[in-house]
Amino acid sequence: MKTSNNPIGIFDSGIGGLTVFKTIRKAFPAEDIVYFGDTARVPYGPKSKNTVIEYSIQNASFLIQQNAKIIIVACNTSSAVALPYIREITDIPVIGVIVPGAIAASNATRNNRIGIIGTEGTIRSEAYTKEILALKESADIHSTPCPLFVSLAEEGWENSQEAETIAETYLKQLLAEKVDTIVLGCTHYPILKSTIQKVVGKDVRLVDSSEAIIDSLRMILPNPEADKIGHDYFFVSDNEEKFYNLASRILNKEIYSLQKVRLRETWFVEKSD
Repeated sequence: MKTSNNPIGIFDSGIGGLTVFKTIRKAFPAEDIVYFGDTARVPYGPKSKNTVIEYSIQNASFLIQQNAKIIIVACNTSSAVALPYIREITDIPVIGVIVPGAIAASNATRNNRIGIIGTEGTIRSEAYTKEILALKESADIHSTPCPLFVSLAEEGWENSQEAETIAETYLKQLLAEKVDTIVLGCTHYPILKSTIQKVVGKDVRLVDSSEAIIDSLRMILPNPEADKIGHDYFFVSDNEEKFYNLASRILNKEIYSLQKVRLRETWFVEKSD
């Protein structure tokens, strides 16, 4: 690992990864954090596997250029298909959201009936299903894509009547299967958590991978310095003003360091010797 003074790097396809950022910032107040949101190319869910891998490598390479000591792949779609390819270009730890979320879901369920919601790409990959079954062979897993949730989160409509109606339509089949646990398999989805919980009822547990990932980080990062306050650095590939407004709302605070960058398609970082 690079020195402890280097920042944690986080990337996502857009604003959804801010739910991961918010959780990490609360748990590790002394750490510097660099966040990159690929707002020019969001959403990743409908894109092909090869395209997601290409974009993910570019995003990770940018964070490596920022001297990140750890890369958090906040995007579930990228986590599902691109982690091995990112690990090929760097020796620093690369952590996705799939495994922590699968562990949390396996521990949370009481009746072994687990639902997974995510983008089309994440559901198509069956990444959560594979990881959960590896932990709990007896699990009865049901998955459904909820692509409109991303747009609702991006547009700030997470608590609208439209969001509730769409959630009822998406989640009807999972409730019919009597799942008692649902994995929020996209970092945008925790933004709609209150609406989703209202639709599924208080007896269904919602698993937020952004919370589950903290345990993985605690095994890598040293104990925080009590007297140090970490700095935040935000980068996007487009729509700075929209990102600023949404980030300020999601994080409940004004952000001060935001910059637009253009990633080079050839941006590739070799492993260190």
